[in-house]
This record gives sequence, C-alpha cells and structure tokens, in this order.
Amino acid sequence: MPETTIPTATATAVDPAPPDTGAGQERHRLTAPGGLAALSLDAMASVAYGPESIVLVLAAAGSYGLGFTLPVTVAIAVLLAVLVASYRQVIAAFPDGGGSYAVAKAHLGRRTALTAAASLVIDYVLNVAVSVTAGVAALTSAVPGLYGQRVWLCLGVLALVTAVNLRGIAESARWFMAPTAVFVLSILAIIAVGLFRDAPASTAAAAGHASALAENATTVGALLLLRAFAAGCSALTGVEAVANAVPSFRTPRVRRAQHTEVALGALLGVMLIGLAVLIGRFHLQPVEGVTVLAQLADASLGHGAGFYVVQSATVVLLGLAANTSFGGLPVLLDLLARDNHLPHVFTLRADRQVYRYGVLFLAAASAALLAGSGGDVNSLVPLFSIGVFVGFTVCQVGMVRHWRRHRPHGWRSKAALNGFGALLTGVAALVVTGTKFTEGAWGILVALPLLVLLFEAIHRGYARIGERLELGRVPGAVIRRRSLVVVPVTAISRLTRDGLSAALSLGDEVMAVTVVHEPAPAEALRRDWELWRPGVPLVEIPDEHRRLGRPIAAFVNELGAEHVYDRVTVLIPEGEPAHWWQRALQNRRGAVIDRALRRHTDAVVCRLRMRM
Repeated sequence: MPETTIPTATATAVDPAPPDTGAGQERHRLTAPGGLAALSLDAMASVAYGPESIVLVLAAAGSYGLGFTLPVTVAIAVLLAVLVASYRQVIAAFPDGGGSYAVAKAHLGRRTALTAAASLVIDYVLNVAVSVTAGVAALTSAVPGLYGQRVWLCLGVLALVTAVNLRGIAESARWFMAPTAVFVLSILAIIAVGLFRDAPASTAAAAGHASALAENATTVGALLLLRAFAAGCSALTGVEAVANAVPSFRTPRVRRAQHTEVALGALLGVMLIGLAVLIGRFHLQPVEGVTVLAQLADASLGHGAGFYVVQSATVVLLGLAANTSFGGLPVLLDLLARDNHLPHVFTLRADRQVYRYGVLFLAAASAALLAGSGGDVNSLVPLFSIGVFVGFTVCQVGMVRHWRRHRPHGWRSKAALNGFGALLTGVAALVVTGTKFTEGAWGILVALPLLVLLFEAIHRGYARIGERLELGRVPGAVIRRRSLVVVPVTAISRLTRDGLSAALSLGDEVMAVTVVHEPAPAEALRRDWELWRPGVPLVEIPDEHRRLGRPIAAFVNELGAEHVYDRVTVLIPEGEPAHWWQRALQNRRGAVIDRALRRHTDAVVCRLRMRM
C-alpha cells in the first residue's frame, strides 16, 4: 500500500497535518455506530471480567461479603458517569485526539504528559492481552478440553484482529458491528429474563467445581471495599478510547465522538448494574474454572441454547475487544511521533488511513505479553488497572487546570466534576497498586519511568538531528560543489549500464570500481570493459582476503583524504525482484557494500534499485 510521509523531523514538535476531508478518505473513517463497534469493544466486553473481579475480592469475606457486590458496582457506575461526562468535555476541548496525553501536554507540562502517554501505551498493550485471554477463558469454560491450548488460541485471535485492522479502522468496525450487537443483546437478555426469575434456572455450569468462597468469613472493612472497587474498575477500561481517537471519526468529528461516548457509558452502566443485581438475586459464588458471567447465563437462561449463545458471543467479543487498542494506540503513537518522542515511522499512513507501523507494534508487544503470561487473564487484570487509573487521574487533573485557565460559563461545576473524578481514580490507583504490588504491579511502576526516559531520549535525538540539519534556520546560498560518483561493478550488464548512466547525471566525474580477488576474472572484466568503452574509467582494488565492502570503503576514504572532491557519492546499482520469493535468489552484494560504507566512511550512499 502506498504511504504518505510526514515532513522531516524538526527539533521542536511537528505540526499536525491538516485533516483529510476528501470524500474518498471520509468513507474510511468512523460513524457513531461504527465508533461504538470499533472503539468500545474493550469497555463492553469488560462486563465479562469486571463483576467477577469484584466478586473474587468480596469472596474473602464469605457470603456476607458478596452482599456488597451491588453497592460497589453502583459506586463504579457513578465513577463511570463522571468519566463519560469528563471525556465528552475532553473530546470538545481536544478534537485532535490524544486523550490524557493531549490534556496533560497542554496544562500539566511535558513530563506529566509523557507519563500519561506511557500509561496509555501500557494500558493499550495490556488491553489486548487481557481481552484475548479473557475471551479464550470464556471459550475454555464452555469447552474445557481446549484449556491446554489457550496460548495458541490467544495468538490466533490476535493474528485475526491484527489482519482486520491492517485493512482500516472503518473496515474493522463493519466486521465487528454484528458481534457487538449480539453480545449486548445477550447480556440484556440475561438481565431481563433473570429479573423475572425467583431462582436459578440451572446450576449445571458450576456443578462439580470447587467454590472460591472463603470458609472463615471476615468482616467487611473499608480496605476490602476499596480493593473490590479498585478491582471492579477494570470494567471502566476503554472509556477513554473514544477521546483518544477523535480524528478517526467522520465530520463532524466532535459530535460523533461525543454521541459514541454517551452511548458507551449508558450501555456499560446498565449492563454492570443489571449483572450485579442478578449476582445478589441468585446468590452466586465464584468457582474455579467457570466465569461468573457463565454462571449468570446458566441461572437466567438455563443450560441450553441460550447459554451457549451467550458464551459464544462472549468469546467472540472478548477476543475482538482488543480492537479498541488497535483504534486508539496508533493515533497516540502518531501524536507522540509528531512531537518527536517516537520514531517518525509511526506517522506513516497507508491507503485506508491505517497507521500500519502502530498496528504492527501493538501486535508484536501483545504477542510477547500473551506468551509470557501463559494466557492467564487473572495475572494480567491487576496490571491493566494501574495504567488505566493513572491515565484517568492525569486527564481529570488536567481538565481542572483547563477550566481554571479558560473560565467558560459554568466552569466551577465542571472543574468540581473533574476534581471528584480525579479523587476517585487516584484512590483506586493507590489501592490497586498497594494490594497487587507483589503480584506484578511493581512491573508497571518500573515500566512507566523507563518509557518516559525512552521518549525523552528519542526527543533529544531528534533535537540533535534538527541542529545538524539547521532546521528552522535560513540556509546559506546554494553553491555548486565538485563531486565524484563511484559505482561498484562486478560484471558488464544492463544493470551496470543503467547505474553508470544514472551516475553521469549526478556528478562531475564518474568512476567504476571493482574488487579483484583472482587475476583471471579481473583480466576478463578489463578486456570486456575496453571493448565496451562506456567512457568511465574502471579502477581495480586488489584484496587477497576475498572481502567486498571493506576494500571499497578504504578506497573511498583515500579519495576523501586527497580533498580533491567536495563530496564523494557511491551509487550501488542492484536488481529489485518482481516477486517477494525471488529475494532469496539475490547475492546481497549491495547490502554488504552499503553496510561497510555507512560504518567506515562519510560518503553519500545511494542504492539504485531497478525492477526486474
């Protein structure tokens, strides 16, 4: 796919390219329903593990502790409403996307912005791993025989989602709209039917599985409730994805993104509270090997076709929930690259508005995490929550500064809303970090500053490049320089002819060079050269060690030491195969010479590739 390039790196931030409003490109962007399907799968699917995270914590206090499932869920729903209202404001204030990174960059300083960006990067990678492993966990709950193959199943689902996203975010939305609708309708059906039942329709799913309920019940204290609240807040992951990817929507982008955010919040709130009500109504207990959602489907719809429809929909949507990251992270990486905190390759876009390198980076990082975790969702969810809460808290604090700085009508109430949200998410971040520190949370605390240091190191590198290139300054007068073009050759062919022809148009003088290992081939080439008479001298470089790149590099350095030419250019002609599999047939001489010249000389190296 052809790619559009971003202007050369500068020592300061690169200005964002103007939005492409052409009709041909607009059709590759998101509508509001498409945004719900492409960017909200993570939040929607989190109802499969969010309520379970609450129940697992409260189970430490026995059946009495499980009675607090609904109050904790209501508290999470209140926070959800606060976050949705806040991110609607973020969408309007920062229509170029970026979420907490953009907010912090404008109001909290560069270091805080990079911390927010690092937390978002970790969040998005973990979201892919958590979503895929949770989907496979739902599958193995229904088909226990597949449990031993869960890592390969995870990698297969990841490959599928990556392939779809390489075709464009609008294309992924079309693919995922039907599974999203089936899952949402399935959850609503569980809630609607379950509310009319006085007792579970079936308990077959949990039969024969050991209960995870504590035998010696403890009192329900504030710390336990805070832990349950922090664990359940994993259901809020993905709420920020819409604000991060506003540029992916069709015009009017802000309004469509805001509608998507509100729809997401409403659906997620209804599902979370509805499932919590059923957990209390059916007195469900967590059991090993079967998810809480599977038990709810069994209790509400019975252990028949409805149960397997819900499990299938859950498997599909949890697996596809990784798509939220594929919609949000490439946009964030693009913003970081434009600010010179990441390589500019992340700003390249292919035909269908695909940030291909961002998609591939996310797929590779997630695959490594999936393999390292062994496909265990419970080991990943605690790590997932920390990055989410850091981003939430930074965004909320930044919006408070935003309202205090701009002071629009009603700014005090808006700032109070954001301040309350920052307090809740900050407390949740501290609680989940403290309680899960020894279970791997320390890794996030190490990764965050390391990522920030990496961003700053890349920024310094681009600053040095900009200084050397004198970007942002008026350059001196254009002058003609005396130049020599050196063309390495091994035989006389059409490739040699085209290379010398190109060299003659580039420099004042052209010289062909060949490395001589044995006298017979050198004598044959010399004789053929005299018969051909291309008008370019042939220089023989003897080398008894049968090397190729080093002798040419030493010869070029000798030319530079003579100071006869202002610039020496080495033009390497080579064939470009018509098919990918033909690359295995190439001798790679051009790559060897290129590597030696770049390591050992200051010459300008050009590789002239000709399609065969």
